[in-house]
Amino acid sequence: MNSSSDLPTSDSPPPQTAAAQQQMPAYSQQITQAAEILRAGGLVAIPTETVYGLGADAENESAVRKIFAAKGRPADHPVIVHLAEAQDMHQWSFDIPKCALRLADCYWPGPLTMILKRSPKALDVVTGGQETVGLRVPNHPVALALLKEFGRGVAAPSANRFGRISPTLATHVRQELGDSVDLILDGGASQVGLESTIVDLTGEQAVLLRPGAISVEQLQAVIGEYLGDPAENQTRASGRLQSHYAPRAQVIVVEPIELRSTIRRCEDAGQRYAVLCDAPIAKAANVHTAHFYKLPADPVVRAQRLYIALRAADDAGYPILIIAHERDPANKDAAIWDRLQKAAAPRD
Repeated sequence: MNSSSDLPTSDSPPPQTAAAQQQMPAYSQQITQAAEILRAGGLVAIPTETVYGLGADAENESAVRKIFAAKGRPADHPVIVHLAEAQDMHQWSFDIPKCALRLADCYWPGPLTMILKRSPKALDVVTGGQETVGLRVPNHPVALALLKEFGRGVAAPSANRFGRISPTLATHVRQELGDSVDLILDGGASQVGLESTIVDLTGEQAVLLRPGAISVEQLQAVIGEYLGDPAENQTRASGRLQSHYAPRAQVIVVEPIELRSTIRRCEDAGQRYAVLCDAPIAKAANVHTAHFYKLPADPVVRAQRLYIALRAADDAGYPILIIAHERDPANKDAAIWDRLQKAAAPRD
């Protein structure tokens, strides 16, 4: 089985936030500069443990609108407000349920976004005109240092063109947004690699709106009850559209047993393609001629590497990306499966 030299094949995880923590003295001048840019109404790309965010002063309407312009984001699509500390949620929301406080104690800082009832502080441009606001405290030393230096909430969706693959490296932000960002803080590779879990806590029953590193089981253990049906929830939130997290190429997601026949159909049609899967699946399917990206089998490491793999294959110019993924019977790959389905969904 041959692997392409222009696609990375390492199974090693990206640098952890501890590495960024050790380099924090070198970031101090940039963090001061970034805070000044935010105060002046500019845009800063911020590393978090999930993905890189495109940040603006959440209390500055014109600054937040720059996010929408840079991303090509629909005006009614809400953005998440990032906070320095859990106690700051009381400024941005009211009637906070006790389960939200328990979740904050357990998972903030961390990859969890909570949808709560908005306070007057939350602007319509941030909430998409809804009576709710998404809040989270990120778990990355650079992001936290900036939030503390800035002293206000930062509105920050992912730092990419709307609907495209979220960036997990600073180079991804440069490729996507270029000069539309005033400053890019390079905090290394994102440790989680997928966007935060989003849970809506504004109704009678908590509802998972987007799966992420914090699982349903973890949420339910803290909340103390089963989560509601997301299909019945009308709250607009990041990542809820059918097509999202998509490369330019057509994405085909198949069961491992279908990989060989899918490749054969592409070859019979004379179509160029790349294959993304783990090594045993590729070997079983006898993948020889296609450019091949080895996705790690472990769900945690696969999540860290998924967007890097999608971008690498996409940047190599393949019009078709075939991803062979075997669902985890314990549903530990819920976030990965969600992103794959959205990347493969029909596009407008």
